[in-house]
Amino acid sequence: MVVPTLIRQALANKPLTVFGDGSQTRCFCHVKDVISALIRLLECPQTKGQLFNVGNDQETSIGQLAKSIIAMTDSSSEIQLVPYHEAYGEGFEDMQQRVPNLQKIKAAIAYEPCHDLSNILSDIIAFERDHSLYQK
Repeated sequence: MVVPTLIRQALANKPLTVFGDGSQTRCFCHVKDVISALIRLLECPQTKGQLFNVGNDQETSIGQLAKSIIAMTDSSSEIQLVPYHEAYGEGFEDMQQRVPNLQKIKAAIAYEPCHDLSNILSDIIAFERDHSLYQK
C-alpha cells in the first residue's frame, strides 16, 4: 500500500521509495467514499447482482504523490527511485496508468467521490501521527 508506506517514511524523515521512475499514475479513493457507495449500492434494488467499480478517477503520478506527502508532512525526506528489477526481480512490468471507469456506478446511484487526494493524505497523516506507527 503505497500511501501509508510513503507517509510513514516521510514522518520518520527516511527516503521515500518510489519504484520505477515515478511517472506511473494511480487513483486513490477515501474509504469513506467507498463505504458510502457500498451502502447506496446495497440499498438500490436495481444494482443487485451487478458488478461496479468503486473508486476515484482523479489521477496523480507516484512521483507527485511522494512530493505532496513530503510537503504535507513537512518532512526532510528525499525521494529515492528504485528500479523495478531491484524491487521485484527481472522481468517485472508495471502498468503506467490505472484509472477506474466509474460510468456505471455514476449512472446507477449518481456516485461521485467527495474526498480528493489532499483529504485522503491529510486523514492518513493524522492517523499515522496519532498512532505513532511511523516510529515502529
